[in-house]
Amino acid sequence: MRPLSSIELLAVWERGTNLDPLARAELFLQTASEPDRDPDPSRLSIGERDSRLLTLREWTFGNEVTAATRCPKCRGEIEISFRISDIRVAPCGEPDLNFCSDGYKIQFRLPSCADVAIASQQNSAESPFSRRLVGRCVSSVEREGQTVSTELLPDSVIDALSNRMSEIDAQAETELALSCESCGERWNALFEVESFFWSELQAWAVRLLEQVHQLAASYGWSESEILSMSAFRRSVYLDLITG
Repeated sequence: MRPLSSIELLAVWERGTNLDPLARAELFLQTASEPDRDPDPSRLSIGERDSRLLTLREWTFGNEVTAATRCPKCRGEIEISFRISDIRVAPCGEPDLNFCSDGYKIQFRLPSCADVAIASQQNSAESPFSRRLVGRCVSSVEREGQTVSTELLPDSVIDALSNRMSEIDAQAETELALSCESCGERWNALFEVESFFWSELQAWAVRLLEQVHQLAASYGWSESEILSMSAFRRSVYLDLITG
């Protein structure tokens, strides 16, 4: 994987505007992938995907993260600051993909991004999302020496297996411990890197195009000429325009 240029980031923003978060995350990684070295983003687990997105975000906007949310109790605005390095989870090595619960012996693999996308599109009236997702990732089930269909697994076993998958693929669910200085409320909030990275990209793209507009109007340069400049050079020219 490699860092993205300003032109590539703008292309991601333009192409991803009408995509859902799963597709946007895949677009980020497809654009940054080196075909001979990097795996197909759709085959990554969600934790592997998010780990790569964190790296790409750090290359693009730095290690520091600043965001805002609202306290669920008093609805006051809370500013959040942390570093990408603070929320990284070390890979667990070669995980044991055999699981036992309530007498059921299960062999499974971690859900890939493609599994999540397909399970999300399936009819939710037929079964819950967790059951649809687990069903795609279980290769065999046995109980008392007999083969059992995944569809017959009790909800409690499905939940236990889902929790085990989350433990192994820990980067897939990043929680931030938050507190409100105004009312003292404490809670955990899920940090969704793909959505946050996209919101940052949107704000950055709008600011950059405003700069392109100003410089093109003042100097007559083309968009490609302006984007080929470093951010520092663009800022110097903008300062000259505004005096």
